[in-house]
Amino acid sequence: MPQRLIESTDVQLMARIQGGDPDAFSVLYDRFGDRAYRVAYGITHEATRAEDVVQDAFLSVWRNRARFRAERGSAQAWILGVVRNRAIDTLRRHRRHDHHRADVEELDDHGPCAQSVEHMVLQRDQAAGLRGVVALLPVSQREVIALAYYGQLTVAEIAGELALPLGTVKGRMRLGLGTLRDRGAAYAPC
Repeated sequence: MPQRLIESTDVQLMARIQGGDPDAFSVLYDRFGDRAYRVAYGITHEATRAEDVVQDAFLSVWRNRARFRAERGSAQAWILGVVRNRAIDTLRRHRRHDHHRADVEELDDHGPCAQSVEHMVLQRDQAAGLRGVVALLPVSQREVIALAYYGQLTVAEIAGELALPLGTVKGRMRLGLGTLRDRGAAYAPC
């Protein structure tokens, strides 16, 4: 692998990937594969499923590479968002399958709280409202929140990833979370 390719920024790699460069994609995978696995494993809690999610997500990144827009956020946030969505889809698919195989007694005791239809609709509406408010945040605030949530990065890791001072990242995080809180986008799990 050429050293200049390894030293490329994420935006430069994505530009090459959008042009169909498989070597750039390999570098991107090396750069984000471990973090993607941690996100997938954090959601699925199973090593094999997490590996499958990462593979499927990176295939999706390759197939949909033309959709990446640097002005909308970092490559890392976009990739980890794809991983997160795939992991959630996988988890839902396997939970449905597991429900069909479960005994009646197990169905009554599945999950941390019994969810009524009204509760699930409320959760869906809250999630849609939260997505709407997050979309209104400035890109700089949205990016640090996405890296913290989807990428499961610490504030120090985000500062290193974005090459920003720690105080700047903390400030963006504080402003973004304050806006979310002020607009009533608090999400209360069961």
